[in-house]
Amino acid sequence: MSEYESIWSDLQGVPFSQGYLDVAGVRTRYLHAGDESGPVLVLLHGSGGHAEAYVRNLEAHAQHFSTWAIDMLGHGYTGRPGHPLEIAHYVEHLLAVLDTIGADRAHISGESLGGWVAARAAVDHPDRVDRLVLNTAGGSQADPVVMARIRTLSMAAVEDPTWPTVQARIKWLMADKTKDYDDLVASRQRVYRQPGFTAAMSDIMALQDPAIRARNLLGPAEYGAITAPTLVLWTSDDPTADVEEGGRIASMIPGARFEVMPGCGHWPQYEDAKTFNRLHLDFLLGR
Repeated sequence: MSEYESIWSDLQGVPFSQGYLDVAGVRTRYLHAGDESGPVLVLLHGSGGHAEAYVRNLEAHAQHFSTWAIDMLGHGYTGRPGHPLEIAHYVEHLLAVLDTIGADRAHISGESLGGWVAARAAVDHPDRVDRLVLNTAGGSQADPVVMARIRTLSMAAVEDPTWPTVQARIKWLMADKTKDYDDLVASRQRVYRQPGFTAAMSDIMALQDPAIRARNLLGPAEYGAITAPTLVLWTSDDPTADVEEGGRIASMIPGARFEVMPGCGHWPQYEDAKTFNRLHLDFLLGR
């Protein structure tokens, strides 16, 4: 029998805090680890996700950075503005987080939607972004099949947050479908059972609408304007886009580093935390 995977055992013994910031009036949940006087690293999860996406990365990164994993705008236990969410809304919230924690600049690392937001922030606010990591990042294309799959799985999981529907949403993220991911399922089920979360998920899913997505996409002009040192990290089994798409993104960003992690899906930071932490830290520390 494989070892039981627990969010708490991932954090056990790790000095960290969980709390809420008042971010320009938006109650924003965070996990934090590391010396707050150190350089700031902000970790951004994917669509429909929450800060627990990074429970296996806090300890390693806290040795070098004031490390913040947040529930993004409208996600997790962070406030919901009550309107469809586009990339500019997330970027505005991210910058307000930096202002709230007193960070003029930060390293920004985003997975999926978080990578889309991080890239846009780096394009529009180069003075705020030190190093940039795009981890199986969205925003470069509009694949109708993938968009429909994300929307269907996500809405099913909030409209009827039973164990099977939420587990299906979690397993879709992972390359290894043999595991049950019970602790992650329980955590996300609790998020999705919050009153009003069906409407919140509908707002989150706005970017899966073709017309809305089209006006938020990033192309050669945007990627080409990124001046921050950038790591594009992809995986062998990403369900949203193949390795070639990751390479295409990297090719558009001046001087970008491109790495591919085998045996991982959409959450390499969780599925192979040891490799992710090594690659991620090597890049962030300029090694």
